[in-house]
Amino acid sequence: MSSASRAARRASAGPVIPPFCDAHASAGAEGFRPYGSLVTDFRALHVPGDPLLLPNAWDVASAAALAAAGFPAIGTTSLGVAAAHGLPDGRGAGRDETLALVRRLGRLPVLLTVDVEGGFGGGPDAVADLAAYLAAAGAVGINIEDGRAGGHLAPAAEQAALITAIKNRVPDLFVNARTDTHWLGSSRVAGSGGVAGSRGVVGQGGVAGSGGVVGRGRVAGSGRVEEAGQVEEVGLVEEAVRRALVYVEAGADGVFVPGLAGDDSIRTLTAALGVPVNVLLLPGMALPRLAALGVARVSTGSMLFRAALGAAVAVARSVARGEPGPGGLPGYAEIDALATGKQAGKQPGKQ
Repeated sequence: MSSASRAARRASAGPVIPPFCDAHASAGAEGFRPYGSLVTDFRALHVPGDPLLLPNAWDVASAAALAAAGFPAIGTTSLGVAAAHGLPDGRGAGRDETLALVRRLGRLPVLLTVDVEGGFGGGPDAVADLAAYLAAAGAVGINIEDGRAGGHLAPAAEQAALITAIKNRVPDLFVNARTDTHWLGSSRVAGSGGVAGSRGVVGQGGVAGSGGVVGRGRVAGSGRVEEAGQVEEVGLVEEAVRRALVYVEAGADGVFVPGLAGDDSIRTLTAALGVPVNVLLLPGMALPRLAALGVARVSTGSMLFRAALGAAVAVARSVARGEPGPGGLPGYAEIDALATGKQAGKQPGKQ
């Protein structure tokens, strides 16, 4: 993507709102910006062939830093939010922490979409209430998945009912319907007796090749195993398309298939759906390639959170080995200003 097109896209989102101001009621030269206008801005960022890079934050500081870096929109990562509070991901345990975070993030000068896992365990009415609360707090979108805590996929009709309830309650909210076919496998439908899986693991460590994602525990060494993997991938893509069409019919504004990696698989999905397709950035993937395949949104998922943890441990180990502390890091005042919304200023004795 050219810097000119990205700049033009950001400009279309309207004037920058000062940090920690109410995004819905902020006034300036352009005056009041209604919620529907903000959602329209967010929708406009989803361009097949010129995808929105959506970095995912896990707390106020990470979100504020990404907003300050110029990203027009950010998402939350349920793993990051849950793990930062000592909670498991994908089991609805991080609901309160997510709501508290969104109340704070709604004040940032950035468009916000929220990962609500599978709706945090609620039925259609409860999930619609949740969506309305998030919209009131400043979120312009949500990400809701059909993977469930037991390691299975919810029946498509059950998931569609959640999506319809959300759209009936908050019609403007951008609903990104995530299907976990490539995380859990299409055979793991509720009640099918499938083996419980682990949310968000399959594919994250896989190789993003052109022939599809290598499944959990699969070694692409023998021709027979590789061929079987390709057959399985075709079935997973077909199931992903089937589910995606059901969710779009229910009102979904976009579709997210984490773990989707092969060129043919991505191209099949983008060609089959009339809504923006979102993929998860996997090792080896790059934006130009995904743009050429017609992708409209690329999420970092938990990657930034895991990268931050890895960097922190790496620095601690290097210091323990007697190496000098790293330079070039953001200063104390800069981070304090990001987290609190105050003007940066030097504080004696603080680094």
